Amino acid sequence: MGKTSKALAGSILALALAGAGAAPAFAGHAEAAGKGPAEKAKAVDFAGTVALSNCSGSVVRGPKSKPGDPALVLTNGHCVESGFPGPGEVVVDQPSTRTFKLLDAKANEVATLTASKVSYATMTDTDITIYQLTSSYRDITKKYGIKPLELAGTHPVKGRAITVVSGYWKKTYSCAIDGFAYRLKEGDWTWKDSVRYTPACKTIGGTSGSPVIDHKTGKVAAINNTGNEDGEKCTFNNPCEVDRKGNVTVRKGINYAQETYGIVPCLGKGSSIDLDRKGCKLPRPTAARR
Repeated sequence: MGKTSKALAGSILALALAGAGAAPAFAGHAEAAGKGPAEKAKAVDFAGTVALSNCSGSVVRGPKSKPGDPALVLTNGHCVESGFPGPGEVVVDQPSTRTFKLLDAKANEVATLTASKVSYATMTDTDITIYQLTSSYRDITKKYGIKPLELAGTHPVKGRAITVVSGYWKKTYSCAIDGFAYRLKEGDWTWKDSVRYTPACKTIGGTSGSPVIDHKTGKVAAINNTGNEDGEKCTFNNPCEVDRKGNVTVRKGINYAQETYGIVPCLGKGSSIDLDRKGCKLPRPTAARR
């Protein structure tokens, strides 16, 4: 998963060498991380983002989340500590004690947050993991003065200025939404309606799971997850775009994200992920996996 791949590749390497996330995703590409004057939008900072052992992420809430609800952390499906979910696989309510370094606006690590479970994880149609924490939104705001990022409830907009905020690298990447890929295929995985960045967002390994902030709304419009590194077609770390007619397009050096507005209809009471809620279209686990 390009940038995801990077994340994917890095995650795989990390898992293979030393267990869940012992090494940074796409750590081999760290030297490429840049922070030029045009990369960071002034209105966007690091508050609410988190660093995982191998990826990036953020503390997020839905439009109707309450202060007393358990807080949620959003990252990529390929960043989950149990390893990449296979095609068609959906993980729900899996116990977890994973920890996350919470950042303030200036990217200082101000706290270590702890998960109680993996509420939801998949790499089918999208690439997300949602952790439920032992802390509530109120706890985090009261103790550390940091508010969660809000998930946008509507589809991202083509041409909109965005910033990808990496808690892992403590770096930002600013560009615009170039368009959308009907299907994005990488190895065995396929994602639907993916966000394509303009070339300026040269995200690298370890940026997987970073929130993509819409400059106009200040909300999370997507989650950074992959990019085509070598110009190969539909291979690992080299996703390809497939249109409605099956035509394949390869864009070397271009990076992608997965939309997150589809998570909002699935948020139930107490930060639960309720796949039976009206409008929720996230992939469901098969009966055998429940």
